[in-house]
Amino acid sequence: MDTVVDPTLMPGARTAVRQCMGVTPRDRVFVLTDDETWPIGQALHAAAQEVGAVSTVRRLEEFAARPIVEVPDTLTHALTAFAPTVTFYAAQGQPGEVRFRMALAPLLRERFAVRHGHMIGITPLLMRTGMTADYEQVAARTRQVYQRVKEARRIRVTSPDGTDFVAHLDPARRRWVPSTGLYHQPGQWGNLPEGETFTAPVDAEGVLVVHLLGDYFSKKYGLLDEPLRLEVAAGQVQKVVHPNAALAQEVWDYMAQAPNGRRVGEFAIGTNEFLTDLTGNLLQDEKFPGVHVAFGNPYPHATGADWTSPVHVDVIPLRVSIWVDGERIMAEGRFTL
Repeated sequence: MDTVVDPTLMPGARTAVRQCMGVTPRDRVFVLTDDETWPIGQALHAAAQEVGAVSTVRRLEEFAARPIVEVPDTLTHALTAFAPTVTFYAAQGQPGEVRFRMALAPLLRERFAVRHGHMIGITPLLMRTGMTADYEQVAARTRQVYQRVKEARRIRVTSPDGTDFVAHLDPARRRWVPSTGLYHQPGQWGNLPEGETFTAPVDAEGVLVVHLLGDYFSKKYGLLDEPLRLEVAAGQVQKVVHPNAALAQEVWDYMAQAPNGRRVGEFAIGTNEFLTDLTGNLLQDEKFPGVHVAFGNPYPHATGADWTSPVHVDVIPLRVSIWVDGERIMAEGRFTL
């Protein structure tokens, strides 16, 4: 593989390594990338070496044929031999690989106790935009929103497109998680680019009119020309509607493939105000000031949810207004806190 580092990727790589993960010369950095994302993996590797850390960069294709649906023993052995203190996952998603990533996360967090930067679907554009944010400021806004919502019981979301969705919450049973982008302690992890706080609702109902889908749909479809409508009742998707009936059926089938795949698992508020435009890439766009909702896995280890699912499909409505227990904290995409 080409070992020449693209200099335009280095500012974002340095932010990820130095500010977000707090890498020092005492660290051992394991960068897991893939063939398509190799230049970004190389940039992260180079940025780690710049601060004096021991670093290695490996490709998913070295360990198993894609799509990978479980953690290969060869990858576990490689991690064990290297003994990382910091890991990055900078690779593209493929259908079904969410199962692999969900199994890898606890392995990294619990067995190796690393600080982990998860960069699924990362692209050069995201490295040059979202990864150049000031994460001290992102963290400050994230903590402010977290403080406002952590005891909330009911959050309503509306949009000019027709979204009118209510998430019911129980702070005694489900935790909110502030994802600041600053991960400096063993076992801490988050997506990069970052900026959100999330929880798992106990119930939800209403309509979501969304312009971007997660998992492999993000790369396949990008920003939708026509929004997708999801009708939710009793905490589950009951109907998916789109002018492209094949797309609607594809989304329905993917959610319905496993237990709890249609269940509302995550409700999140994006807090990265350095983002000024949507990219069509969920990894970054879900951090855009607003809301995203995910169906399937509720990140039970983080939120305290008592159920799980191998499915996790995020959806993003645009220009949302948010009411927390009746108080508006966002008006059409702008915080009013």
